[in-house]
Amino acid sequence: MTPQPRRSPAVTRLAVALALCALGALAGGCATVAPAGTEPVAANPIDPWENFNRKVYAFNEGLDEALLRPLAEAYRDVVPELVRTGVDNFFGNVYDAWSAVNQLLQGKLEDSLVMGTRVATNTLFGLGGLLDPATEMRLTRRSEDFGQTLGHWGVPNGPFLMLPLFGPSTIRDATGLWVDRQVSPAQLSDSETKRWVIGGMEVVNVRTKLLQTLRLLDDVALDKYAFVRDAYLARRRDAVFDGAPPFEDLGDDWEDEPPAAAPAPPAAASAPQTPR
Repeated sequence: MTPQPRRSPAVTRLAVALALCALGALAGGCATVAPAGTEPVAANPIDPWENFNRKVYAFNEGLDEALLRPLAEAYRDVVPELVRTGVDNFFGNVYDAWSAVNQLLQGKLEDSLVMGTRVATNTLFGLGGLLDPATEMRLTRRSEDFGQTLGHWGVPNGPFLMLPLFGPSTIRDATGLWVDRQVSPAQLSDSETKRWVIGGMEVVNVRTKLLQTLRLLDDVALDKYAFVRDAYLARRRDAVFDGAPPFEDLGDDWEDEPPAAAPAPPAAASAPQTPR
């Protein structure tokens, strides 16, 4: 039997990403169909696939409750803080290099130079990125990803999309995420086993940093899905425009009141009556 050619990991991930987009489109079409005998409900313009997205969010919540949060809590409680900080610094150093590339693609030459200097400093003097002397030298981290680069050059968000495991996104940011993952520490390894181990460590590291934040979310949000969606979209808009997003038209309900009508000119004085 002729052996089948083995797909490269990049091709496989692209196929999965396209399948997710297709599934989201299908879900969006289904979500707008109203039951027989009822009037159709208009889809949320920023979240037309809300029905599908809520199901993915519920899946992520279940996965987090059963696996990710217990792992993160065990990691926090068992692994010394010094080791956890070194792991976080290592991942941060790799993504700092990618941030420098994205800043260069956006024409932010000064920011790119600062981030490049930061990476070089931490790599050379921080034990390959395990330490962070660059922060002590006031080389501030300004993270940029490929989704922000696409937004910088005018690519629209597209519909909101909740991704399995990765969480809130949009069509634009999901595309950017796929590109970002190609330079993640896990993908830079030449061993499948190492990729899984490093990828798992990265997930646990990120989840550990979110323990307090997500606990607060449980306490304050009545609709956690809507809160996460709106907060994500606001944060991404702020990131794309470097903290100065343009004014948005808020619709008819927020229009300025029309100016008051000018007062009518005083009526002409009556002519004096001629005495009889």
